[in-house]
Order: sequence, then structure tokens, then C-alpha cells
Amino acid sequence: MDDKIFDQIQQVDLKKTMESSYIDYAMSVIASRALPDVRDGLKPVQRRVLYSMVELGNTPDKPHRKCARIVGDTMGKYHPHGDSSIYGALVNMAQDWSMRYTLVDGHGNFGSVDGDGAAAMRYTEARLSKISMELTADINKNTVDFIPNFDETEKEPTVLPSRFPNLLVNGTSGIAVGMATNIPPHNLREVINAVVQIIDDQIEDKEETTIEEILKIIKGPDFPTGGMILGTRGIEEAYRTGRGKIRVRAVTDIETMPNGKSRIIVSELPYMVNKARLIEKIAELVRDKKIDGITDLSDQSSREGMRVVIELRRDANANVILNQLYKHTQLQDTFGVIMLALVGNEPKVMNLMEMLNYYLKHQEEVVTRRTQYELNKAEERAHILKGLLIALDNIDEVIKIIRGSQTVQIAKSELMERFGLTDVQSQAIVDMRLRALTGLEREKLEAEYKALMEQIEHLRAILADRKLLLGVIKEEILVIRDKYGDERRTSIGFDEYDISMEDLIPVTNTVIAMTKLGYIKRMSLDNFRAQNRGGKGIKGMETIDDDYIEELLMTTSHHYLMFFTNTGRVYRMKAYEIPEASRTARGTAIINLLQLQPGEKITAVIPIREYTEGHFLFMATKKGIVKKTPITDYANVRKTGLAAINLREDDELIEVKKTDNNQDIFLVTKYGQCIRFKETDVRKTGRTSMGVIGMNLTDGDEVVGMQMESQGDSLMIVSEKGLGKCTLISEFTTQNRGGKGIKGMQKLDEDYVEELFMTNTHHYLMFFTNTGRVYRMKAYEIPEASRTSRGTAIVNLLQLMPGEKISAVIPIEKYNDDEYLLMATKKGLIKKTPIKEYANVRKTGLAAITLREEDELIEVKYTDSDHDVFMVTKYGQCIRFNESDVRPTGRTSMGVRGMNLVDRDEVIGMQIDSQGTELLIVSEYGMGKRTSIDEFTAQNRGGKGVKCYKITEKTGNVVGVKAVDEDNEIMIINTEGIIIRMKCDGISELGRVTSGVKLINLPEGDKVACIAKVRRGDESEDDLVEPEESTEDAENVETEE
Repeated sequence: MDDKIFDQIQQVDLKKTMESSYIDYAMSVIASRALPDVRDGLKPVQRRVLYSMVELGNTPDKPHRKCARIVGDTMGKYHPHGDSSIYGALVNMAQDWSMRYTLVDGHGNFGSVDGDGAAAMRYTEARLSKISMELTADINKNTVDFIPNFDETEKEPTVLPSRFPNLLVNGTSGIAVGMATNIPPHNLREVINAVVQIIDDQIEDKEETTIEEILKIIKGPDFPTGGMILGTRGIEEAYRTGRGKIRVRAVTDIETMPNGKSRIIVSELPYMVNKARLIEKIAELVRDKKIDGITDLSDQSSREGMRVVIELRRDANANVILNQLYKHTQLQDTFGVIMLALVGNEPKVMNLMEMLNYYLKHQEEVVTRRTQYELNKAEERAHILKGLLIALDNIDEVIKIIRGSQTVQIAKSELMERFGLTDVQSQAIVDMRLRALTGLEREKLEAEYKALMEQIEHLRAILADRKLLLGVIKEEILVIRDKYGDERRTSIGFDEYDISMEDLIPVTNTVIAMTKLGYIKRMSLDNFRAQNRGGKGIKGMETIDDDYIEELLMTTSHHYLMFFTNTGRVYRMKAYEIPEASRTARGTAIINLLQLQPGEKITAVIPIREYTEGHFLFMATKKGIVKKTPITDYANVRKTGLAAINLREDDELIEVKKTDNNQDIFLVTKYGQCIRFKETDVRKTGRTSMGVIGMNLTDGDEVVGMQMESQGDSLMIVSEKGLGKCTLISEFTTQNRGGKGIKGMQKLDEDYVEELFMTNTHHYLMFFTNTGRVYRMKAYEIPEASRTSRGTAIVNLLQLMPGEKISAVIPIEKYNDDEYLLMATKKGLIKKTPIKEYANVRKTGLAAITLREEDELIEVKYTDSDHDVFMVTKYGQCIRFNESDVRPTGRTSMGVRGMNLVDRDEVIGMQIDSQGTELLIVSEYGMGKRTSIDEFTAQNRGGKGVKCYKITEKTGNVVGVKAVDEDNEIMIINTEGIIIRMKCDGISELGRVTSGVKLINLPEGDKVACIAKVRRGDESEDDLVEPEESTEDAENVETEE
């Protein structure tokens, strides 16, 4: 080289120099900083941070380390571009709102979704997360290439082995020179299922997997912050071309507060939206009067989740304000997808299939290299073991050669020459310890050699067969899916501007369910399978307290659903616009789908396919007004609804039916009146008309329902206290519209028959109370009444004390010497007293038994001293003993111990064997069973008894016991006064230590109050509810222990 070259002026083409310099710089930024590799989805700084943490041993099973140490180690060894970029990448990988599956487990302040920055690196600590270990797994098994670092003092990997497709799973974003990337995160389970689909197709030699097949598996991006994606057009465009725009909307809910005002609850935000700036923006819009109607704005977020509350003015329409917020704020945002990554160190925009195929190709290379590495290690070890086994077979000669050699090298040479060994084998023989000469050590060597040969054969088979190789990849990623996979956080909703959306939705049968409080959802028929008659069914919807399913209809996904409200308005939407939910989900509040006014409630839902001539909508109001309007008048319904009927100030729309002008109409009122008239009596009127009088009501009466004759052969009428009946519609004669109708049902109070028996007018009736007193009167002293009348209050006949209740009624003809009264208390005492001691009972009553302060008399039986007695407790214990074990005592005595009770246990019933051959036991949550009395062996009085009922959380405690026969009937009464009557032979007969079957379905919070046995001779069924098959074939939920 010329020494004066640096002193000379050189001719340089400035244009070419600038171009080459720019390209060099741009490629340096692209390849070394901004863009991820398609194989592991990591940018260089992220890869270097993770590898540095692996080198430091900063794994999930070790304590956290200071981030300053991690950053310093990374910068000193691999990334000399300043600590801010390294710490920024470290923080990003630890933020669960930035990464779908965090790669770093942070400890300390790593920022917040409000945009707060992380604390300084000297204050925070970190370690690798569990899933990040799958990225670096087997990195020391020659799975990837290593290159020198910036100063060639260390080696760093060019890519990580990455057992799962991290580029799609966690996504990435970055700005390079002249290009940018923005790949959304996805659900790990869906992405791995897509890879498995590709592998399965290749193993089975099917045609190449298509993008359509993958789109069925990967539904769309799954953001860590949740949210809802509007439509699928943007998703498909991005997945097919590598570029697209996805509209993401916050998850909001509209609630009505107790004061009647509405509020909007924001529980999830679009990805990468700064919550604090969003709230500031909303406040700014309110301040500048761009949005009117918001009265309060608060951030109530906590560790339990995000909650931004926007309270509205009483007269504000919540849906209108919500739409304004979507328009003017980041409650609705657009995610621009650019699926660009490095392929062979060159940037490339790829579609979804290409990304998955590149990942699979990388895994094939990683598993091939790992398998070759393990094969080499196994062959090396097998080679050494083979030499050791040769030495052990010729141990005497080997020892002789070694002892006779001057040096180790001479010994090795002679061994190699004598036995044909290699240098490695001879070295291992020379290094062999004397303990290897034992028989056990030799067996270990032989077993290890055999296992190694099997392993070598397996590894060679993998390398020789690509299908086996793919099988290994599939097996490994399925383990990751099952270990780390979770449910989607981001839902995919309907986009009203997506024209192709409806064409993509297949016409399928669907079930729509809506509750009284306005929650609605759509379900597929696959959720409900056919069962045999009499089964329990399955849970169809999860409801909140005081809510229940009010509308349940079957339609197709493309039917219109017309929602009529109590204010006389109608709204409309397609069935597929209702969010689909699982069978047990609660659904979506209807106020989030329709722009309902405050206080407006859905009263009817009508599914309509087409608006055809000759069909009508027939409406009824609670004030007896009816109206018939052609259905074509409702063909165009605005989003804000349409007036369906003109109502008076105090009137409400209660029912709407689709008719063909050939029906008979039934109107029923709350006071039990019913009118039947022909639909043709009502002339058709326009959409905004008021209608005509359908029924003339008395003061205070209201119409509660409207039905048509085509809906059934009978009218089922139910009262508010739970009584009901079915009456043939033929019993209701047709009248002219506008009449008062006829009586449809006699209204009864909340009561039920507890004691019903036959006696004669001159028998004594002995009334025993819970306080241990007895009263008496002749049967003829009880006022006679008709079958349907209520009767006389017992307090008007007997001088009962406050709080005193009748526990038992015993009819007696004579007071015989050999007959007794057997009494039981809830604390387990039992007493037998000759009946003649109660021959003289004063009008004010007589002490029948002396009770302790907390005890009560619960049962009295009329006996002859020859029976077996059964006592049952609320904790499911039962004792059986002979009545003769109880000695007779005086009238005022306390009695003796009949049963020894555990803490807080109480006797809930006493029965004798003459009352029936089986014990019917019922628990407080409606479970019950029959058990033969033969299963209870007689014991001595005073014992703890045996288990007669298996109590679980599902059953609750025992509340009632009756001795019954198969032909008996019982009534079960719940705490809300609902009664169900059933035959005993329909209740399963089970063993002693079982829980039984479901006898009555109870609302949440309701319990069984008591049970009553229907006495023989009661042939009147008019006063009782007797639903057929209410308990048949119920599931036996517990079995014998």
C-alpha cells in the first residue's frame, strides 16, 4: 500500500456511496434491531435478553434477579446499543397487557395499562417465565447456529429453537427503515391446533392444507386486553394477503342503577389503548360539549380487573352516547396488520399459511439437529461400553497387560493390538475402577448398553423417516398446548358495515333464550341432546338472583327477531346478530344490543322470515285494548325502534302474536276472568293506531296474558302463589269482543293441607303444641264448611299462647288402659305416658310433657306398646328401638333419652313401624329416597343410631321423614309455599347410606320447608297441585358407600 494514499484526494461517486451506505445502514437496522425472525418471532434485542438470562441461570425455579444485572450482562456481551433499548424490551416481555403470554416474570413496578413507565432497573427484578423455557429448550444440543458477538469474545445464537410459534402467539410491532411490521397476538391453543392440522395432513399424505382449513381453526387475533373484533372481513384479508385492518371495540355493558339512571361499564379495552388518556379524552369531549348526557366519569379498576364507569343523565339514551364514544374515542380502534418478518435475513410480507410453514420448517431443522446430536452422543457412549464389556470378558488378561506395561500409553497400545480396540475404548479401560469388576456393575453396563442400542435404533428411524420426525414435533407442541393453552380473551362480534358477513353465516337452526331481566343469547342445537322421558334435563342458562328464562324459541340464524316493548315500540335485528354463548352462560344484556329507553322492557319476541301479505300482528295491552295490524307495516324498522301501538298514559303492551286472521283469541285477567272471541271481530288498523276494546275490565283488574286457539287444546292458568290448572278451551264459549268474560280460576291463599283424616263427630281431637301442652275438643265443635272454603283459624277455637303451634293432632274415641301416647322432642328425648292420664284436659290446655328451655315437642303417636320406634335427625342419623324399652312415666315428666345426639344435631321426626314398610327421607334441597325399614336393625334406646342419609352440599340437611307404603302419596312444600304432590312408588327405593334423587326443583335460595303424607281416604284432588311425572327417573346422585 502506498504510504501517501491517505494524503491523496480520491475520486468518489457520491451517489453510489450514499446509496450503498444507506442500504448498509437500513439493512443493519432491519436485520439487527427492528424486525423479528419468522422462526422464533423475536427481535435481536429480545433474543439476546432471553439468552443472557439463560446464561445467568435466571430460570423460573430460581429467585428473581435485579434487572440492572440482566441489562448489564446483555449489553456487555451481546447488545452494545445502550441500556434503554434492552430494559425497554425486558419490561415489554413482562407486561401482561402487552404480551399475550409473557416471556419474563417480573417482580416490582413494570408500569401499567394507564401508560405509567416501569421503575428504574435498579429497583425491579425478573426471571424467565415458564413458557419462555420452551423457546430456549435444547439450545445446547446443537439445534441452532451460533455466531460471534460484536467483539468476537462470546457466541450468541442466530435464532432460538422455539418449540411453539411465538411470532403468531405473541405478535410483534416494529418500525424499520422504509418498512414496518405489526403482527397481532393469537391464542396459543388455536395456533398449535393449526400446526397440528398441517402436520396431520402431511403425515396422512393428504393434499396441502388450505388457508380455508386454517381459518376455521384460528378464528382471529386474541389480544391480551380482550376486547371485541368487529366482523371477519379484516381478519380474512390480513390472513390471506399479509395486510389488513381489524376494527377492535371495547367490551361495554349498560346497567340501570337503583335511581333509574343508566351507566356504561367498560371492562375491556382495545389492544395498546392507554386507559388514562382515554378517560382524559372522554372528559375533554364532555367539557367541550361534543358529547352531552354524561354526569360522572370514574376509574374503578383494581387487581380484579378493569372497570371504567360512565354515569349518564336520567333522560340520556345510553346507546346513543355509547355510539358517540365509539366514534370519537379509542373505545373503538383499528389494528393495522402488516405480517412482515425476516426470512433468511430478508424482510418479507407473508400470509398466515406461509408463517406456519416457515415455523414448521424451522422445527424440522431443530428436531433433526437435536436428534443427530443425541444419536452421536448415544453412539459414542455405546462405543465405550462395548470396549468395557470386552475388557470384563477378558479381565485376567487385561489386568496382566496393564500390570506388565511400563506406562499408560504402552498399556493402551497393547490393549488396542490384542483386542482390536480404539484409542477411546482403551483409555476407558485404563481409567476403569476396580468396583466395575462386581457382578452388579456388569449388569448395569449390559443394561445401559442395551438401552442405548434401542435409543440409537429409534433416533436413526426418526432421521430416516420424515413422518416420524413430524410426529415428534406434534407430540412436543401438544404438550405445550395442554400445559399453557387457555380460552380466548377477544371475542369476534358482528360488523354492521361488513356486507360479506351475512353471506358467510350459514343458515342453521338456533335457539334464542331471553330472561325476565333482559339477558339474551343464541345457542346451537348441538348444546341439547335428546334424552329419555322423565330425566332431569340439563342446565340451559345461568341466571342471576330473581331472574328466570321468559322467552325460549327456535328459529334460524337469518330470521328477523322483532322485539316489542311495554311502551308500545318495536325493534328488530337478525338472529345471528345476537352473540352466541355456551349453554350455561348468562348471555348479553339486551340493552347492549337495542337502543332501549330507560324503563323500557321487552314484552314479546316474534321471529319472522318474511313480511308477507295476509298475515297480521295481534297485540293486547294490560287495560284490555287489542289491535290487529298487517305485518307488512313493520317491514322497515329503524335502529332506534318504531312505534308499534299508540298507548294511553297508564297502559302497557303485554303480548304480541303473529296471526292469519282465522284464530280465536283468549284474554285472561289477574282476577281470574277470561274472554274468548274471534280475531275477525277486530278490524285491522294502522301501525300507530290505539286499537279497540278487547275486554271490559272491573276496577283494579288487568289483562295478564293473551293466547290463540292454535297454540294448544287447553289453557294452563297459574296463580302467583304457585297453584295452577289446565282447562280445555272448549269450556270457554265464544263471546263478542268487549265483554267481561267468565271466571277462569278461583284465587287461593298461600296455604296447604297438613292434616287430613276421617273421624266421627263425637271423637275427641287432641292438639299437641311445640311447647309441650295439649288441648282437646270434640270433632263436632269444629265449624262445618264447604269443600272449597278456607275454614276457621285454630286460634279462634283453642286458647293458644303467642308463638305456640300445633305439632300433632290425635283423634281418640276412648281412653283405654292399655294404650299410650308416645312423644318425641327435637333434643332426642322420648316419653311414653298412658293415654288415660289425658282424660281430663282443661280449656286452657294441660302440660303434656316437661321441656327444657331450648327443647320443643315435635311428634306424638298413639300406640299400644308393641311397636318399633324410628327417630331421625337433621344430620342423617336414625335409631330404631322397641317401644317397650321406654318405661311409662307420668304426664308432667320429662321422659328419657331416646337418642344420643352430636353437637347441634336435632331430631326432625319420629315414626313407628305400623305406619309403613319404608322410611321416606327428604333433604332441604329437594333430594329424597325410600329405604326399607328392614335395613335398620333394632338397638337399645339412647344410642347414636346409624347413618340413614348421606348428606352433601347438594342435598343439605334432612328436613322430613315419613313411614310410607308404595301406594301412599306425599306432598312437599318449599319455603315459598310451592307444593308438589307425588306418588311414593315414583320415588326410588335406595340403600341406607345414599342421598337419593331429585324430588322437587327449587329456585336458588329456596329450600324444602316440610313434607306431609296424604292420608288414605282423601279422594279430593281439587285443592292440590299434582304435576304428572315430576320426579320419575331422576338421577341417583349418590350411591352406597
